[in-house]
Amino acid sequence: MAKLIYEGTRVIFTKEMKKEYKILIPSMAPYHFDFFIDILESEGYQAEILQNHNFDLINEGMKYSHNDICVPAMLVIGQFIDAIKSGGYDVRKIAVMISQTGGGCRASNYLSLIRKAFIKAGYEYIPIVSFNSVGLESNPGFNISNRMIFKLTNSLIYGDILMQIVNEVIPYEVNKGETMAVYKEMHNLLAKSVSYNDLRAWLMPKRLVDKVVKRFSEIEVDRTVIKPKVGVVGEIYVKYSPLGNNDLEQVLRDEGCEVITPSIFDFFLYTFDSTVHDIKKYGGSKLIMFSNYITVEFVERRKKIVAKIIDKYGFIKPLPYRELKKLAKGFIGYGTHVGEGWLLTAEMIHLIHNKVPNIVCTQPFGCLPNHIAGKGMIKRIKDNFPESNIVTIDYDTSATEINQLNRIRLMIANAKKNMK
Repeated sequence: MAKLIYEGTRVIFTKEMKKEYKILIPSMAPYHFDFFIDILESEGYQAEILQNHNFDLINEGMKYSHNDICVPAMLVIGQFIDAIKSGGYDVRKIAVMISQTGGGCRASNYLSLIRKAFIKAGYEYIPIVSFNSVGLESNPGFNISNRMIFKLTNSLIYGDILMQIVNEVIPYEVNKGETMAVYKEMHNLLAKSVSYNDLRAWLMPKRLVDKVVKRFSEIEVDRTVIKPKVGVVGEIYVKYSPLGNNDLEQVLRDEGCEVITPSIFDFFLYTFDSTVHDIKKYGGSKLIMFSNYITVEFVERRKKIVAKIIDKYGFIKPLPYRELKKLAKGFIGYGTHVGEGWLLTAEMIHLIHNKVPNIVCTQPFGCLPNHIAGKGMIKRIKDNFPESNIVTIDYDTSATEINQLNRIRLMIANAKKNMK
């Protein structure tokens, strides 16, 4: 059994642990995160995405964290501790992993919050691994190689493809359940391509992407019934996580809507691009600035290839990141990039430009950046786009699900009225 090595209160994830330990990962973006398991396992790790999805997990999180911390942190802590208490794991052979951007958001303190909660709960011996690209808390047993980065790039692109096309097709499918059956089939196909450790790990498989998109285009649909299109924006966790937003996508579908959720990859491009902005304005390493700029351009090239394929089969062509960024000009400064920053405003404007004026802006309790760049910009957006129909939904410890649903239904009622 791997020997525990401490650095202060931190348990180091060692090379021996890589062989023996299973890494538990909190759920966030269901279309994207499953690929991460395939990537980690192909690189020699054991990993699992947690599937305990009841919002009541927040009560577990509140026991071990300050009740003034943001809701995503409490949910992640609650999900971890609930899974550990479930008895389904050898608690002496598990580690947990959390992603970090290193930005000016309380999410950058998740490691400390989780560690404090684990100590309080009596799990101080469980290693906590940070997944980040800014050098936070390195571990000898976990390294992000260049090959892994390329695999992650493709997996995020694949997740965006699947998320977009499933949402476009599923409200109109003739044979109920066919879209999700095709999704599972295509997901398994794409998962193989992120498991390669040879030259194929570095490539963008255009033929495979073409095959996947073509397969979805073959699903029989009936678009004679026009349904209101509803965009979902907001803080990254509650925007994508069914646990964080009480399964918002399914709620909207059940209410007769077509859901449109912006690309998750744009958020990561935005974080790299924000570093370029800051170095240009305030100074810093030119090498870091150049490498971040090249990263954005590289991913944009890959996304451009995918956009052509998506457009070829009649689905909505994704907007390039640079074009999305231009939409925020005149509304909010590019220096506003704590949390979702100007990207959140740009996503709302992009939806309205694409004839999707109905928008749910998801807001977790305790997320000040989101309230400023989201709720704080709505008046200005409505002044410029009177047709916009935006509702803000708070996800916190005191907001009841029925209150959230009533506000969503009011927005949908306005959407249907405007359609007429």
